[in-house]
Amino acid sequence: MKPKLPLPCLCLVTDRGRTASDDIVNTARGAVAGGVGMVQLRDKDCPAAEMLSLARELRSVTEGRALLIVNDRVDIALLSGADGVQLGENGLDAASARRLVGSEMLIGRSVHSVEGAVKAESSGADFLVLGTIFETASHPGADTGGLKLVRDVTDRIGIPVIGIGGISKSNVAGLVESGAAGAAVITAVSMAADPKAASLNILEAMRHAYSCVAELRL
Repeated sequence: MKPKLPLPCLCLVTDRGRTASDDIVNTARGAVAGGVGMVQLRDKDCPAAEMLSLARELRSVTEGRALLIVNDRVDIALLSGADGVQLGENGLDAASARRLVGSEMLIGRSVHSVEGAVKAESSGADFLVLGTIFETASHPGADTGGLKLVRDVTDRIGIPVIGIGGISKSNVAGLVESGAAGAAVITAVSMAADPKAASLNILEAMRHAYSCVAELRL
């Protein structure tokens, strides 16, 4: 059975270059303890054998507690027993990935526009990671779409949208109120002195906004 995306979804995206402790496994462990519902392993420069070992370590941390998603590497996702794969906007399309991973794995797609979002949904993606929403330290100088981009995308598609880019406790409520099903973070958690506490704080703000939105829809 295909795993279900927790709603609202707080996702930690790993980045060895932006991890205060230099240990992404321990950072992920703290984040999951703080309520992170998804960990995405992203490391474009990591050798395959090392990445597989890392994915398996993260699988042990997340097993039964959070989803594990592997960025781009379908092979690593399959071999590590991950819950899904995150595809780049210009990479393998979701329909092709589905033929490789079967029906029981989640497929996410990174998108940056309404057009990209519509195309990804029609190709069979289960969820989208949409960015860049706000200015971010991990991608300085990147074009930002702001909350308008979130509203424009969520008005057009029916699958969950997770916002990424400069997300913090102070702005995550606006993200959810604009229609996002969750937030993906890097710096806000990985560079925190206490990843567990940082995750708890963001998740608290996100859940409050999500419950308010749900009440308005009743």
